[in-house]
Parts: sequence; structure tokens; C-alpha cells
Amino acid sequence: MPSTSEIKVLSQEPAVEIVSTRPQKLIEIVEPDPTWPEAFAIIARRIAGSLGNRLLSIEHVGSTSVPSLPAKAVIDVDVVVADPTAEDSYVPALEAAGFQFLLREPGWHDHRLFGSNEPYANIHIFGPNSAELIRHRLFRDWLRNHEDDRQRYADIKRQAAAASRLAGETVMEYNARKQPVVLDILQKALKEHGYVDD
Repeated sequence: MPSTSEIKVLSQEPAVEIVSTRPQKLIEIVEPDPTWPEAFAIIARRIAGSLGNRLLSIEHVGSTSVPSLPAKAVIDVDVVVADPTAEDSYVPALEAAGFQFLLREPGWHDHRLFGSNEPYANIHIFGPNSAELIRHRLFRDWLRNHEDDRQRYADIKRQAAAASRLAGETVMEYNARKQPVVLDILQKALKEHGYVDD
């Protein structure tokens, strides 16, 4: 019979459920590429064509959505569906359109992640009430409009990428290295829009 601690562990939802894997890109920050918006447009058309009216919204987020910002050459896309947990309503359609179902995070905004290899992209699936959607948009728009923080973010991205490559780390560890700057910039954006007090 399992112990109480074993039962507790077995009853917890896993933080990340890996569905499949793909080769990881080198953690490398490159200069802004004028083709990134068109790469997003290609992906957006494929998603919209596969989901039809099940697609509530789609946005280009992340560093490649900010003009003049160096970035990893990975297009980040936020896709909103009515219920991310109702996988039968969208997973088969996205897979049929050539997107790879990579993981689900039941305990984090019911997030699902799909990948595209050409163009290389991360497609994030959220529900319409996810606070993460707001954070992604506020962060993107802040960087688009504040050159000082855009440069500060570019600097920490380069430093974090170099350190992570040297240490043989994953993209999760690279993200953790950037976290203090990301949180500081996000706090400014949230404050400006009245989401947090002074």
C-alpha cells in the first residue's frame, strides 16, 4: 500500500505534461529580422484556416513582435479558444494543419503549447479570461513604446543567452536569467494601465 506522501504526490496534477518533443534551437539572440511579421502572418493564416470560428483571437507576441528588438528566431503566437481543456475541439484541426502538440500545463492558465518548424514558432493556447494574455500584450506594447527598456531587455537577453549556452542550460533556465528585468518592466506596464497600485 502506498504511503500518505506517495498518495499526495500521485494525486497532484503534474505541472507540465509532455505530449511530444522536437529538436530545440540553440539559445542564440539574433538581430531583428524584417521577415518576422510575415512569418507570423503565415502561421496566423494556417491557424485561422484550421480553426475557423473556434478561433477567438490570435496575436503576435514575444520579442519577434517588437520592431528593432534582437531576439531568438522563434515566433511566439497567442491563440485564444473558448476552452483550452476541450482539446477535441481544436487539437485535431491544428495537428492536421501541421502543428505539433508539445505540452499541456493544466495548473497554469490551462496552457497548451504547439510548435511549428517552418516557420519555427511556439503557439500558445489560452482561454479568453487568461491573465497571461494581458501580460503578454502589455509587455510587448511597453517595449514597442519605450526605447530605454527595449535596450535594457535586449542587453539582458544577450547576457542570459551567452551564460546559458556556456552552462549548457535549457530555454527555461535562460528565461529564469531574464526574469528580474522582465518582472521590473512588466510592473511598470501594469502600473501604467492601473492593474497595480504604486
